[in-house]
Amino acid sequence: MYKINIVCVGTLKENFYKLAEAEFLKRLSRFCEVNVIERAENLLPKNPSEKDITLSLEREYVDLLPYLKGKVVVMDSGGKGYSSVEFKELLFETFNNFDMLTFVIGSSYGLSKKIKQGNSCISFSKMTFPHNLIRIMLEEQIYRAFTIQNNITYHK
Repeated sequence: MYKINIVCVGTLKENFYKLAEAEFLKRLSRFCEVNVIERAENLLPKNPSEKDITLSLEREYVDLLPYLKGKVVVMDSGGKGYSSVEFKELLFETFNNFDMLTFVIGSSYGLSKKIKQGNSCISFSKMTFPHNLIRIMLEEQIYRAFTIQNNITYHK
C-alpha cells in the first residue's frame, strides 16, 4: 500500500477544515495510508522582526527533521505549479522510487530554507492561501490523483 505523510506546522482549529480533512482521509483510505503529523507552531511576538521569524523557522526545522522521510515535497508558494494530471504523474513516479512520500506544509511564515534546499517544492497557485486550506487542497489533489490513476469518475 502507498504511504503518504503530511507534516504540518500548526493544527486545524476550525471545524469545517476538520470535517473536510476527515472526508478526504476516509476517501483516501481505500488507496493509501495517509498519516497527518501536526507539529506546534512557534509563538512569535505580535510584530515579529525578521530575526524573530528566522529563528522561529529554524526551531520548527529542527522539530520537523525526524518526520522528513522518503521523498520530501515541500508546499511552497514559490514552488513549481502542476496540473492535476501532472501532479498525479509526479505522485506515481515518486512511488516507483520511494516507499514513502512526505509533504510538508509550513506555518503562516512558511518554512526554513533548509527544508526547501534539496527537496522538491510545489505550489498550487501564485495566490496566497491559508496554510490550513492548502492542507485540505493537498488532500483533495492526492485523492484526485488516485481517482485519475484508477479511472474513477471524479476528475473532469
